[in-house]
Amino acid sequence: MASLPESVRQAWEHRNGPVILATADTESMPNAIYATCVALHDECTLVIADNYFDKTKRNILAGSRGSVLFITDTNDAFQIKGTIAYHTDGPIFDHMKTWNPTKHPGHAAAVLTVEEVYSGAEKLL
Repeated sequence: MASLPESVRQAWEHRNGPVILATADTESMPNAIYATCVALHDECTLVIADNYFDKTKRNILAGSRGSVLFITDTNDAFQIKGTIAYHTDGPIFDHMKTWNPTKHPGHAAAVLTVEEVYSGAEKLL
């Protein structure tokens, strides 16, 4: 299992605005959404709260891989790619419920497992 480089973990703490979560359907049609309820679970996984997923949820359940793109407050861009699992219960789901705002439903926790990491066009992992 790949770990996020320390520089990317530090950049995550200085991200600016929502992340972009991209998936693809079974026909390879891409879908990208803004997500604001996100967290690093550990150095290998990111968690995105499914508050209002539709196509994204269908894509994940159909086996889509995914990508999370974020920008820092100094305008540095990072992209994290990997597999995505969909948790509707269990420890990761329970943890997501502790930080997801109560005004949102938190239907599930989408968990992206880190496989590749980029800073701009430079592959870091």
